[in-house]
Amino acid sequence: MKQEVFKYSGLFVLESGAVLQNLHLAYTTYGTLSKKGDNIVWIFHALTANSCPHEWWPDMIGQGRVFDPAKHFIICVNMPGSCYGSISPLDVNPSTGTAYYHQFPFFTIRDMVHAYRLLQARLGITKIKVGIGGSTGGQQLMEWAVQDPELFEYIFPIATNAVHSPWGKAFNASQRLAIEADASWQNEADDAGRKGLEVARSIALLSYRTDLAYNKTQSEASDELIEGFKSESYQRYQGSKLSARFNAFSYYALTKSMDSHNLGRGRGSVVAALNSIQAKTLALSMEGDILFPPYEQEFIASHIPEAHVKLILSDYGHDGFLLEFEQLTEAISHFLEKEQVMSNE
Repeated sequence: MKQEVFKYSGLFVLESGAVLQNLHLAYTTYGTLSKKGDNIVWIFHALTANSCPHEWWPDMIGQGRVFDPAKHFIICVNMPGSCYGSISPLDVNPSTGTAYYHQFPFFTIRDMVHAYRLLQARLGITKIKVGIGGSTGGQQLMEWAVQDPELFEYIFPIATNAVHSPWGKAFNASQRLAIEADASWQNEADDAGRKGLEVARSIALLSYRTDLAYNKTQSEASDELIEGFKSESYQRYQGSKLSARFNAFSYYALTKSMDSHNLGRGRGSVVAALNSIQAKTLALSMEGDILFPPYEQEFIASHIPEAHVKLILSDYGHDGFLLEFEQLTEAISHFLEKEQVMSNE
């Protein structure tokens, strides 16, 4: 495993018209690039993850796993705006000499992909064997597959969509409102909005999981309780856990990035954009996902030529893409084997 930082020396222009002089991307690689350059797996992480998928997708990355560094050259880039090494609100604004904080420029999903393409050029990559990502990572994958239809041989968009829905935007807006309600949010300090972030995480969890998951894991052993329930403790714990490792400025920025996702913007229509994708596609859905419902992946598959969709059974809803390793491995492996056999016939 190697962790590096790509620094772009030119000016980077965002969709908003803002210009960055200090674009940089933290990224992690595993394995060795083949002589033909035909073994690349590009993984896109979700909202609060980092560029080290072996930490948050341990049963998908590693020796004997579906993505094996002994066979594949695996790349994962930390999203711009995140606090795990890429350009973020905590970086110094060259124009002011102080941290960006509230003034951090707005990165759309499309801007993120434009940044990744600069790294792609620096690494000399002309073809990617597999692109895979869940949630907002899947949004980035979809955007790139539209921007460069011939780049990916296979794509696996998981629990994601072609346009972020009003429902998803409402969840994100509610989380940002929670951060804004924290009086410390107005401070120009790294820990501004920390308590608001904890509430935002609590809201988010309700969209990531299902009633089945909560009823299974947070039920009480006693019928005598009238307060102090496990489910409340769980919400508080998860909020504190995130605020200890993440940053409110990054969270605020990345939820706005997610909201910007729309493959059809400036391309005639969403359907036209999906029709342009040439990669062999398997869209993966999570049973009970209320944030990115299965019909959104069905829509993706119905408009990408010869694409397929597979439902992963889970009690955990959206978070199933981080938990249902066996089913994901089986679905991905079967699809790759089937497509390779067909291409050899």
